[in-house]
Amino acid sequence: MKNILKKAKPQLCIVVILIIGSFSHAQNTTLQFGKMKHLNAVASGSNDQGVPIKWMNVNTAGNTWSLKDDTLICTGLPIGVMRSEKQYENFLMHIEWKHMEAGGNSGVFVWSSARPGENRLPDGVEVQMLELDWVKLNKRDGVTPPIAYVHGELFGVGGVTTTPDNPRGERSKSIEKLCKGRGEWNTYDVVCVDGVIKLSVNGKFVNGVAHASQKKGYLCLESEGAPIHFRNLQIIELPPGVTAANQVAPLFESKD
Repeated sequence: MKNILKKAKPQLCIVVILIIGSFSHAQNTTLQFGKMKHLNAVASGSNDQGVPIKWMNVNTAGNTWSLKDDTLICTGLPIGVMRSEKQYENFLMHIEWKHMEAGGNSGVFVWSSARPGENRLPDGVEVQMLELDWVKLNKRDGVTPPIAYVHGELFGVGGVTTTPDNPRGERSKSIEKLCKGRGEWNTYDVVCVDGVIKLSVNGKFVNGVAHASQKKGYLCLESEGAPIHFRNLQIIELPPGVTAANQVAPLFESKD
C-alpha cells in the first residue's frame, strides 16, 4: 500500500496544482451586457449589429449583477466593480441609467486597471452617477455638499490625473444641472479620445476633462451601496492613437 501511495503522490500533486490553478487564475464571464461596434462598420452603413460586451466580476458578489430583459440590475452591495473583458482606448459610449433609492451612488470608470484599492474601487477616470438627493443626505457638520456633485462630475481616481474643463478642485463639474432623480432614466453620451473625455447629459454636452495620465484601460461598472439600473449600453470603438506604455493600464491578473 505504501508503495502504491508513493507512486501516486506525483500524480496527486499534479491534480491538486491544476485544481488550485483553475481557481486562482480563472475569471469567468459574469454576464454579457451592451454591444460594441467598430467605427468603420458604422461609417460603411453595415448591418453589423455589433458584438456583446463581456463583463467579469472583480470584487462583488454573485448576485450583485443580474439581467432582466434588456436591463442590467445592480443591487449596490457589496461595494466594488465588474470590468469589461477587454481594454478600450478611443471610443464613444452611450449608456442609460436610473437610481432606485434616494441618494444612490454609482458610476462608470474608464481607462481603468480594474484593480481594487483600499476602498474596493479601482483607478481610472470616473464618470459619476449620483442620485439628486445625495447632497441632502451627506451633509457634513450641517453643510450641504455642492449640487455639482450630482450632475455628472468627471475626475481621476487612484493616481490617475486629469485637467478639468470646469474645475471644482481637481474634479470637473457640469456647467448645467441636467440629471434626473430616482426612478427616471438618464442618458450619458461619453466621448473618450486621446486622454480627453467629453460628457453629454440627457442630450447636451456639459462637462469634460483632458490630459488623462492613463488613456487606455478597462471599463468598470460600479456598485456603491444602493440599487441602480442600466440599459442600452453601446460602444463604438475608434482608431487608436499615440499612446505610450506608461499611459496604458496594466492587464488585469487575478491574485485570488
